[in-house]
Amino acid sequence: MDMLWSGWGDPAKAAPLPETATGLLRDWLGVKPRTAGPIALEDIAVPEPGLEPAARRALADAVGGEEHVRHDAETRIRHTRGKSTPDLLRIRVGEVDDIPAAVALPATHDDVLAVLRACAEHGLPVVPFGGGTSVVGGLAPTRRGPFVALDLRRMDQLLALDPVSRTATLQPGLRAPQAEALLAEQGFTLGHFPQSYEWATIGGFAATRSSGQASAGYGRFDEMVLGLTLATPDGTLDTGRAPRSAAGPDLRQLLLGSEGAFGVITSVTVRIRPVPETRVYEGWRFASFEEGAAALRRLAQDGPRPTVLRLSDETETLIGLAQPDAIGAAVAGQQPAGCMAIAGYEGTDEDTTYRRERARDVLRECGGTPLGEEPGQRWAHGRYSAPYLRDSLLDAGAFAETLETATFWSRVPELYASVRDALTTTLTESGTPPLVMCHISHVYENGASLYFTVVSAQGDDAVAHWERAKHAANEAILAAGGTITHHHGVGTDHRDWYVREAGPLGIEALRAVKRRLDPAGLLNPGVLLPLD
Repeated sequence: MDMLWSGWGDPAKAAPLPETATGLLRDWLGVKPRTAGPIALEDIAVPEPGLEPAARRALADAVGGEEHVRHDAETRIRHTRGKSTPDLLRIRVGEVDDIPAAVALPATHDDVLAVLRACAEHGLPVVPFGGGTSVVGGLAPTRRGPFVALDLRRMDQLLALDPVSRTATLQPGLRAPQAEALLAEQGFTLGHFPQSYEWATIGGFAATRSSGQASAGYGRFDEMVLGLTLATPDGTLDTGRAPRSAAGPDLRQLLLGSEGAFGVITSVTVRIRPVPETRVYEGWRFASFEEGAAALRRLAQDGPRPTVLRLSDETETLIGLAQPDAIGAAVAGQQPAGCMAIAGYEGTDEDTTYRRERARDVLRECGGTPLGEEPGQRWAHGRYSAPYLRDSLLDAGAFAETLETATFWSRVPELYASVRDALTTTLTESGTPPLVMCHISHVYENGASLYFTVVSAQGDDAVAHWERAKHAANEAILAAGGTITHHHGVGTDHRDWYVREAGPLGIEALRAVKRRLDPAGLLNPGVLLPLD
């Protein structure tokens, strides 16, 4: 099924805010109920596709028939932009000025090559489209005029599985739950479970350097990738003959995170693991974010490392965002103050028991108080619920958005304080004082990610208020030595700061790659790299 066009995911899973949350919004942030809901899909004024008849015929020929090229209003609306909060606010009022002219659905690598050749012949930009879950403007080309959304949903097969080498080759349009089901039939798992898991695709994971919630144990997606096939207007690029190689620079790393700007990923070979015998998650409480972060660093550096390891700051713990089905409980006096940590263990019975017992000793030594399995199980049950919660907040008149970054352990305190201050100051000055929450959800030996959630009243112009706050946060991230994105990607929202992070020579090198692989500059123009 398709995702909700004006929000996240499956409409059947939408849930109203609990009364405790509604009261918090009203009393703490001055949120006023909305007087009207989103515009009806059928009431959106959609411009004509604007494609020449010859271009339409060429697209149909490329994908095996007219039935695999969609020009209807609803399909085009569903392929307009991604799922950031500004994206949703704009689509909810019917803004579709950057709607695709057509949606092409290839079934094979050769189909993709044919589409790219057809689009090059007719001067049509191409935006690869997987699950549509981008929250950084990754599906919003900045070159005006007709463009084609290349929906990869028909490319949804498990192409090969090597149980001896423990590798699998997957097509890019395969959604994560389908991939897990296909692998599980043969006793394996990918172990990649980001918050977008229910809707995101294998190709999207590779194109954005995705990181899942079990990254402490399974690694990031880019660490799992052993090979990629890329379709470009100038031909095919294959990478990955062996798990590691000294044969020059690793071209896989050039394609991972390329966000459709260099070509279209048409297959991904990944490392797989046996389905775990045991999965167990538990909660811990620390007196402060600083104390909890020190405990996470100890486990990340010296072990034993849990499969899942995350820490909410005091505000996120107080609100209950770490356990979406318990929002407001702490405020109502049902939970003590402090910071909530979740530690999860997956693997064989013997391995998980050993790591869990050793990690418990470390967490206690670092000041942690065990809370048992109930908080961990509640987190696991609700870990894909936050985007649905955002929809409910928007419906209630609140603004909710996220941003993330990463840095070395020594810089975490400064980065955390700088971004919080930038968001709080800017939104307060705009007349919409926020709640700013944060958690660490990805840890490494040398550093960690910081994931911020911001909630405020929408005010008179929520998108403009957020643009100012996001700009200030991005500036704070670079000034404090963080990276502009840890796993959401660059898109168009982070592009200008990515240019500064990469530096002039680095950007020129990437431009040279794009000019060779995409001579006409038609692949996702303006995403990742500025237009020439």
